Amino acid sequence: MAPEPITRSALGLDLSPRVASTTAVAASPALAAETVIATLTIGEDVAIASGIDLVGFAAYTVGTAGVSVNLRIRETDTSGTVVATTGATTATAADLGSLTVAGFDTAAVLPGQVYVLTMQVASASAESTVSAVSLRALIV
Repeated sequence: MAPEPITRSALGLDLSPRVASTTAVAASPALAAETVIATLTIGEDVAIASGIDLVGFAAYTVGTAGVSVNLRIRETDTSGTVVATTGATTATAADLGSLTVAGFDTAAVLPGQVYVLTMQVASASAESTVSAVSLRALIV
């Protein structure tokens, strides 16, 4: 049987209350500590049907003696629930790199849900430099 044809269009539908994003670099990782590199607070009070789709990106220079990079999306702060993680990704000190992490949070509460994008550079003996970030949320 043929699939049902599309009979409605989203043309003219304003989805902006369901999308939040930031590109502001909050900090760069000091030594080997997990550090918040971007913060996103969702201020909209809209219904959540399934959850919040999250995508984080970071471009960086690995600090002295760094051997791996781990990018995480967490709720609230560095001790909050991990929504997504890249896991330890091999890195070399002084190299330029970039990572993307994506996750889906089914436990979000609106308004006021806070997400942070964190980075940790294992074994680093000097600060790494974050040159660009993006953290985006889509409320589904």
